[in-house]
Amino acid sequence: MIGLRLGLISCAFFLGVNGLYSSSDDVIELTPSSFNREVIQSNSLWLIEFYAPWCGHCQRLAPEWKKAATALKDIVKVGAVDADKHQSLGGQYGVQGFPTIKIFGSNKNRPEDYQGGRTGEAIIDAALSSLRQLVKERLGGRSGGYSSSRNEGSGKKDVIELTDDTFDKNVLDSDDVWLVEFYAPWCGHCKNLEPEWAAAATEVKEQTKGKVKLAAVDATVNQALTSRYGIGGFPTIKIFQKGEPPVDYSGGRTRSDIVSHALDLFSDNAPPPELLEIVDEAVAKKTCEEHQLCVVAVLPHILDTGAAGRNSYLEVLLKLAEKYKKKLWGWLWTEAGAQYELENALGIGGFGYPAMAAINTRKMKFALLKGSFSEQGINEFLRDLSVGRGSTAPVGGGVFPKISTVAPWDGKDGELPIEDDIDLSDVELDDLGKDEL
Repeated sequence: MIGLRLGLISCAFFLGVNGLYSSSDDVIELTPSSFNREVIQSNSLWLIEFYAPWCGHCQRLAPEWKKAATALKDIVKVGAVDADKHQSLGGQYGVQGFPTIKIFGSNKNRPEDYQGGRTGEAIIDAALSSLRQLVKERLGGRSGGYSSSRNEGSGKKDVIELTDDTFDKNVLDSDDVWLVEFYAPWCGHCKNLEPEWAAAATEVKEQTKGKVKLAAVDATVNQALTSRYGIGGFPTIKIFQKGEPPVDYSGGRTRSDIVSHALDLFSDNAPPPELLEIVDEAVAKKTCEEHQLCVVAVLPHILDTGAAGRNSYLEVLLKLAEKYKKKLWGWLWTEAGAQYELENALGIGGFGYPAMAAINTRKMKFALLKGSFSEQGINEFLRDLSVGRGSTAPVGGGVFPKISTVAPWDGKDGELPIEDDIDLSDVELDDLGKDEL
């Protein structure tokens, strides 16, 4: 009999330290697998206690927490997380002591700490106060629930939200490069990354013309993708390129780190920029207006260099265009004298060929190459431009200069113009030099 009583006492003690709540209570027990579905994606107001079964304060709170849960049933959700068992979930919300109570209201990503009393009445009063606040926010047009999509708002518009259903069509069937973040809405590191990821997405989209894309997958909802790519922690970032297995991104988590890595991926896959001859206004304006900078070379007349000399200049330009291709600059060239108004606006005009200028049409400013027109000299000029050094001047007239339409170079040596022969047979040479009276 004594042994039976000891067994019952041991059993009761075991249950007591392994859980403070049971299925018969109105307190909803939550786990990492149910938390996102029950809380984060819910429109309801939640009061959640993070506890440890062995914690004396938690044990004393338990009956009051149950009382509040019963009184608030069908009005406010009251939950509990065994944070001793589910340490990762407690860690995401900065739980360092027990019990910790948090209120998950309109913004489920940023719960509020409960600082009130530990009686059932105090908990109920706090819950109803938070509920009134939630109703006021809804009346004011603010959302009362949490959308798992983080692609809302102008700051996040360029992050593409992907799901189990849309992933393959958008990513695997694409010729573009994709950087995909797998996140959990409750993950603190994911929240820290979110504004950096959004800012980088906009900059990368602009600088690569959409050829490199930044995306996000809610890994707690899209379990098929999470399983397929073995996502075990958050955030996890993977790089997808067509025809290649995905690789983990291991770079920094700031906007500049992400942008730099994305541009490296772009330049590795992108063809070198075209070097276009300025033959009409459409070519010049399109190149300069679609790029942050356009590099314009004014080469000597074909009669001064011949085809071989001109091609040597063009080879240098092509080599440097390849070297600086991830800067996404436009590249143009013209023959000396062919675009008089352009030369005049850039202060080149009439001498000193070959010459080079870099134009920013958004600011209508330009920088002029002052060193030698050689691979080394041009490289130093472009290197300074790439880091924001070098002096600039306003484009003459403050507007893009008028461009003349000319025939494109045919790749051949130039020919001197043919002059008409003059017939001097009718001229009386004896009369030359005589003064008329």
